[in-house]
Amino acid sequence: MLSRRLTTILPDLTFEEALEITKIHSIAGTLPANAPLITTRPFRAPHHTVSATSLVGGGRIPKPGEISLAHFGVLFLDELPEFNKYTLEVLRGPLEDREVTISRTNATNTYPANFMFIASMNPCPCGYYGVEGKNCTCTSQSIQKYMGKISGPLLDRIDICTEVSPVEYKKLNSDIEIETSATIKERVNKARKIQNIRYRENKIFSNSELTPKLIEKYCKLDEPSKLILENAFKKLNLSARAYGRILKVARTIADLDESKNISQKHIAEAIQYRSIDKKYWGN
Repeated sequence: MLSRRLTTILPDLTFEEALEITKIHSIAGTLPANAPLITTRPFRAPHHTVSATSLVGGGRIPKPGEISLAHFGVLFLDELPEFNKYTLEVLRGPLEDREVTISRTNATNTYPANFMFIASMNPCPCGYYGVEGKNCTCTSQSIQKYMGKISGPLLDRIDICTEVSPVEYKKLNSDIEIETSATIKERVNKARKIQNIRYRENKIFSNSELTPKLIEKYCKLDEPSKLILENAFKKLNLSARAYGRILKVARTIADLDESKNISQKHIAEAIQYRSIDKKYWGN
């Protein structure tokens, strides 16, 4: 439910983004007859039986796959460990390069694949491992095998990992007013505008596109923040890739907070989104 509603709070599509999305769907033959221009961010949720070719693209006559059809939108993989392990591993390149190249004997095609990757999974096969008030019936071996389907390199390319606890009935039936998607989107658009202004000379549009050199320039930390990140790096055994992703997430949190600089609370929150790695995978 959360994943399907994510597109409603993402930044508004620019005309250039809408054109790119429309071109991809036109090539793939998925452009709706009554929509000559796609004006909403795509949401793709392929079934766990999807093949690697269908996911990244290809075929006898090469066509864009799900990752390209999700360009500038969301690719959602529900029950991640149920997907074929090889199929998941082919995501590693596109998640890093934001494009996919398909080579055939007579041609080589490169399709854009700048998508937001969202995945969900249970903590174990029965779904109750670590859930308060529930009894897990899985053996330690079955849990290890289940979690082991997600490789460290793939996990390393995911910016935020967080647990979602079961919702209590009283919260579902509560009369308390909650924040609407429209209100959240206003904040997101404001943060994206800040990033557009900051990066106008670098020809990028968001924090997710920062290169290591640009991270060094735009994600500067004060001494207390550096110490927090250093301690987390050692304690959580983080990789260089995870280090850069934490800084980009912290920069985004600061932008949403309308803060010019990354403070201790921003870096601490970004680190918190990586702590689940060690709990379930020991990374």
